[in-house]
Amino acid sequence: MSFRSGFYRYAQAFRRGLHILAAPVKGDSGRGGLFIQAYRGYGSPNRLFLMGQVFRQPGFGASWREDLLRRDLIDLVRRLLRKPIVGARVRIRYKDTNTFVHTDRHGFFRVDMELRTMPSEVSWHEMQLSLDSHADERAATIGEFYTPQPRARFGVISDIDDTVVYTGVANTVMMMWRLFAQGAESRMVFPGVPALYQAFHAGRDQGEGNPLFYVSRAPWSIYHVLAEVFRRNRIPHGPILILREWGMKRGSLLPRRAKDHKRDAIRHILGMYPDMRFVLVGDSGQRDPEVYSRILREHPDRILGIYIRDVSNTPERSEAIDRLALEAREVGCDLILAADNLEMAKHAASEGLIADRAVAAVREELRRAAQRGD
Repeated sequence: MSFRSGFYRYAQAFRRGLHILAAPVKGDSGRGGLFIQAYRGYGSPNRLFLMGQVFRQPGFGASWREDLLRRDLIDLVRRLLRKPIVGARVRIRYKDTNTFVHTDRHGFFRVDMELRTMPSEVSWHEMQLSLDSHADERAATIGEFYTPQPRARFGVISDIDDTVVYTGVANTVMMMWRLFAQGAESRMVFPGVPALYQAFHAGRDQGEGNPLFYVSRAPWSIYHVLAEVFRRNRIPHGPILILREWGMKRGSLLPRRAKDHKRDAIRHILGMYPDMRFVLVGDSGQRDPEVYSRILREHPDRILGIYIRDVSNTPERSEAIDRLALEAREVGCDLILAADNLEMAKHAASEGLIADRAVAAVREELRRAAQRGD
């Protein structure tokens, strides 16, 4: 690669990455003032859940076109300078249902509302969000939430870091470098993940539309970057992310503690869909096997299988997980400690969770990754 072509490549990578990082503030077209950031939620025929945050962000650069580099630089500065609004009263309206919620001391709000009118039979639905106190009509926005289709046979709840993507999901700089500078061939998503997760989504009958939920302790500030990673790698459902409540803001370099975040998030999903059974996917590096085993003990008839990627490489950790696998088997559930996604796919196919031919697709992704040296 020549110096000129290399410089052009990295300049373009910087430009694309900058645009993604600046994206969260672009909804106000540079005007500044109060702004509602709504993250994609999920729902059922009679209930919906969504999270968001209210900010006051500075307004400058509105006269510059969106396709200019300096506009992205200005918007990134605006993102760094914006302040969360405490105690804002947010109004949420979906069809004939209204509710009000307040932001916490970090500007976050949680919507968990009962619905009077069932959502139509489409996957994605829109709701209106506006400010009732700290009133600013310009801050109104649209939120989205996902509902599984009636044909869905089961759901999948998956970790992200060390399960879908390599270690460093909360490292924004490293992820941006891999995504935009190194390109699609970089070691970002584990080989076989796209094919396996597409197979979970399609199900055994290739048209089930099974929902996938992604649970992580990553910050909200990386939400748009993760969405781009999932889109580029064809990972289903665009995604549905439940991330803990800390992000990029002034005066905060470390995350707030979020005890039992993953367990509580999984319990919430199971409560949202009481008639749906689930597959749990995680890794051995943190506490996924223990968290999932506890969920299995609480809901032995709801968990179809547990898949754990082996990333610890220590005999002690493997033995501990083997003991959990024995406990899981006693209640009729397999906990699979797998070296790669092909091993997971073979077991899932044998259990009728995915189509047999999906195993070949996962195998092919691993073969291509081996050729690239991943």
